[in-house]
Amino acid sequence: MKITALKTFLVPPRWLFLKIETDEGICGWGEPVLEGHAETLAAKISEYADFLIGRDPGRIEDIWQSLYRNGCYRGGPVLMSALSGIDMALWDIKGKVANMPVHALLGGAVRDRVKSYCWIGGDRPTDLIGGAQKLREKGYKALKFNICSEMQIIDSYRKIDQSVQMLSELRAAIGNDMDFACDFHGRVHMPMARILLREIEHLHPMFVEDAVLSTQVDEMADLSRATTIPLAIGERLHSRFDFRAVFEKRAASVINPDTAHVGGISEMVRIGHWAEAYDIALAPHCPLGPIALAACLQVDAICHNAFIQEQSLGMHYNTGGDLNDYLLPSSRYQVIDGYLPIPQGPGLGIEVDEDHIIAQSTIGHRWRAPLWRHEDGSIAEW
Repeated sequence: MKITALKTFLVPPRWLFLKIETDEGICGWGEPVLEGHAETLAAKISEYADFLIGRDPGRIEDIWQSLYRNGCYRGGPVLMSALSGIDMALWDIKGKVANMPVHALLGGAVRDRVKSYCWIGGDRPTDLIGGAQKLREKGYKALKFNICSEMQIIDSYRKIDQSVQMLSELRAAIGNDMDFACDFHGRVHMPMARILLREIEHLHPMFVEDAVLSTQVDEMADLSRATTIPLAIGERLHSRFDFRAVFEKRAASVINPDTAHVGGISEMVRIGHWAEAYDIALAPHCPLGPIALAACLQVDAICHNAFIQEQSLGMHYNTGGDLNDYLLPSSRYQVIDGYLPIPQGPGLGIEVDEDHIIAQSTIGHRWRAPLWRHEDGSIAEW
């Protein structure tokens, strides 16, 4: 079997899909996207095609290593996101050839379903109680939200108090029936993060994501020692080599690498198993599309330390398209009692609606992250 073509589809709301075709008619799908940079990823896939046309798609590890190591430059969000989508599609092909799900090829599932959470509140947190109640009605047992909007390196206690009050009201409304995670999203710098973690500790968050920026591993390690709240890091780290300092410094209790940004299923499995040796939990990041989620679920199936899966059903970004819009009815996602079933179909376990993908690619998108400023006019972290 030989690879004959790599085709990309830019589709709403902010996704990029990849189809790898072969000379035997079997194709695989991946999602090589980086939020706000989809056109860049499409161009990178076109460049990678020069190395892939004519290759045997079954030699996944050899292809992974050749794309990763070729040339002077490696790692980083663009190169690894492109490699991620290719890796997903190659595993999809291999599973279809074997007529088995990817997780069966990787040793078999350790679970039948995985707990899942949804986002509420939007970029700037609003109506958290209303959002939580809607999720509860759908059977969810967990949720996540941004803890604040703009926050300067040293800011007013007024903003701390606002966040604490918002979380207190949410906890009072949902009781202990639902878990919540808070995303600081790198908006909170070290001086304020130390204060905010202390002030919300009694409200028992499931975890706090990106308490400080991912480049500040030493600072996160300090915060981890100062709080009982599990701290999570990973969506902005892009290979196992980026995670080494996190593990060695005991900077986090939870990692949330993104299968679409970290090198695909192959690298996610390596990182997930490595984290287990440090007794660190795995909670894959995935506010993306249906193919990326299918890849995450294959990882959740075989990593014993995976405990919860993010997904974007109904997320505030998903205007113009949602996950199930791009899937055939037989493989659409359904959260049952707060859990996502592990797909059992061949490959990634989903069937995409290619006609709809092609139609939506004529619309495309130009999604960009918002540009925020502090009250003094300086750029704020989004």
